[in-house]
Amino acid sequence: MRLTLKQKQAVTRKLRKKYEQASKTQKGEIIDWLVELAGYNRKYAATLLRNGQKKKKSSKPKPRKGRPPTYDEDVFLALRRIWFMEGCICGKRLAPFLEELVPVLKRYGEIDVTDEVEKKLADISAATVDRLLKPVKDTLNFTGRSSTKPGTLLKDEIPIKTFSEWDDTKPGHVEIDLVAHCGGNLSGEFAYTLDVTDVATGWTETKAVKNKARVWVFNALEKITQRLPFEVKGIDSDNGAEFINHHLLNYCTENDIIFTRSRPYRKNDNCYVEQKNWSVVRKVVGYYRHDTDQERIIINKIYELLRPYTNYFQPSMKLVEKTREGAKVTKTYDKAKTPYRRLLADGSISQSSKDRLKEEYDSLNPAKLNREIESLRKELYQVYRRKGNETVEENEEDLEYILL
Repeated sequence: MRLTLKQKQAVTRKLRKKYEQASKTQKGEIIDWLVELAGYNRKYAATLLRNGQKKKKSSKPKPRKGRPPTYDEDVFLALRRIWFMEGCICGKRLAPFLEELVPVLKRYGEIDVTDEVEKKLADISAATVDRLLKPVKDTLNFTGRSSTKPGTLLKDEIPIKTFSEWDDTKPGHVEIDLVAHCGGNLSGEFAYTLDVTDVATGWTETKAVKNKARVWVFNALEKITQRLPFEVKGIDSDNGAEFINHHLLNYCTENDIIFTRSRPYRKNDNCYVEQKNWSVVRKVVGYYRHDTDQERIIINKIYELLRPYTNYFQPSMKLVEKTREGAKVTKTYDKAKTPYRRLLADGSISQSSKDRLKEEYDSLNPAKLNREIESLRKELYQVYRRKGNETVEENEEDLEYILL
């Protein structure tokens, strides 16, 4: 006679009570009897008698065992808000800066956290920051076009220098580059951004110009060098005609500034400023075409706010060491610091300059700067749309840092 599944289960339940109290010999006999009656494999029959029927897996997850999580919902909400204020930077840059940033935000009433949450944020690791923020992270994938045309004159007079040859221990050696706001169309006239980045500290200054004519570019560069908190000792550019010209060469010669250029078609030679082209310019202004005076004025208003926001509240890491073992390359970075903190730690900066920097830092509210930048970005976008360009779908990720 063949038993049904329910009959097999009923028999097994009956035999299990006897099996628990039986001797070793008797247990073997019970297993034999169950195998013959139900047709089970001997090992499976023994498992059923010892452990009972296998329970169906519950659709509900089992409660987590062990200690409760250290970083609870309050920490996550505060971290998420701060992350958006900081422009969604990575955990390795954000985590070391939280100990300094949280008290500043509390002082201006931008966040309301307890002392316990503040301590947790100060102690949090970069890996934990990335893990907590993973559900809310979005990635923007934009590409641009190069608008650099080579300058053929004076190349023999301006030596080539790569990024590996820079003295990156002292402020004053800067890389310069132009960022085109052409919207993917290089025809006609449109605005450019002059980006000036210090190699040693990462201090970045930007200014929008009407076009890439050398007179506009040179005037913008001259204004930027005058307001830098350190003396410019060296300038390195690409091979564009807007830089490789007598105006800039004579200016550098008269002011004892070393003027060098990168190798043609080697963007990594200007890696310091190229990185800032994305993280400072593209991330804020975007890739739309801006070809009117009104747009250029708004962009420069953005840059006036972006200067303190980037240099005082955007930490970055510097490469300390790179070793190669066969095909494996290991890179070691220092602790993330803002350009402001790197300048304060530099012995070549005068005390009066450091005092001015500290005075400006104490007057700044990073969240307020972020909101004002965001307001101007929206204004810039509205001006762009009113020009009669093609209708563009509003992309919330492109338009906002999102302050929750």
